[in-house]
Amino acid sequence: MSHSQYPTRRPLLGALAAFALAGVLPLAQAQGPFPSKPITFIVPYPAGGANDMLGRLVGQKMGEALGASTIVDNRPGAGALLGAGIVARAPADGYTLLVGGLATHAASPHLIKAEYDPVKDFEPIGMIGSAPIIAITANDSPYKTLQDVVDAARKDPQAVMYGSSGNGSPLHLAGELFVSIAKVQMTHVPYKGGNAHIVDLIGGRVPVIFDTATNSMPLLRGGKVRALAVGAAARLPELPNVPTFAEAGYPQFEFSAWYALFAPAKTPADVSAKLSAALAKSLKQPDVATKLRDLGVTPGTGDANELRAFVPGEYQRIGGLIKTAKIKAD
Repeated sequence: MSHSQYPTRRPLLGALAAFALAGVLPLAQAQGPFPSKPITFIVPYPAGGANDMLGRLVGQKMGEALGASTIVDNRPGAGALLGAGIVARAPADGYTLLVGGLATHAASPHLIKAEYDPVKDFEPIGMIGSAPIIAITANDSPYKTLQDVVDAARKDPQAVMYGSSGNGSPLHLAGELFVSIAKVQMTHVPYKGGNAHIVDLIGGRVPVIFDTATNSMPLLRGGKVRALAVGAAARLPELPNVPTFAEAGYPQFEFSAWYALFAPAKTPADVSAKLSAALAKSLKQPDVATKLRDLGVTPGTGDANELRAFVPGEYQRIGGLIKTAKIKAD
């Protein structure tokens, strides 16, 4: 090779390097934008319940909005703390999300030792929705109104029992809240999950249950039970003839089971914003709103700031209720 050929090598190498970089850069950028792999939605409950159905519905719709595939992973146990703990410890990259709510972020950490801080260890993505408490009784029950229940309890503090799906469940918390507001005594009868409490309500063995709308709406639609009052700010469109607790004389009683989406703390702001926007978009879809309402859930906004403002107050409120009522885990 003659000496005169050397100078041409440097521009050629430079051109090759530039060409190689041009080839690499789109690849680097393709891996960069979120999401570039499947997103896992951890549901801290068994398959088949309301939480699971919400997780699958929201997971599918958010996946469509983000152009990503999604996986629903059921991790029940320890009053929903098990699944929540997995998300709290997961990499903060937006690929592991928690379908959490009242149990994971307000009730269970006060009842069982949690391996996480409900406020500090999560990045709020947005509220999926809420299911107000509905006071229900058997169709042939002598109690026609909420006041009938209160009057019976005033007459005989031992007379009125209310059933729940277990100690510290939303049903138990709602019952204790009502008892404290109405200033009456009622006997709590905890059942071990499942539908045993409903079977006993229908059979007349337990007179009243403060149930979530997710559990009670199918029963009400099927004509299996009767509603006395709804723990929401306004009457439910599905139950136009059922008064709110406020209309029934107990304005301080507002209680809902709620469902929300969380990412691990320190998830990058741009990733959280994308997830939040996808959730908000999903919740605005008419078919999603219809499915949520069918489940007894009033759709949320998916707004991260709203959820961020809500959780600390709810954690304190429910903690105070658990302490005052001396509620212990099963």
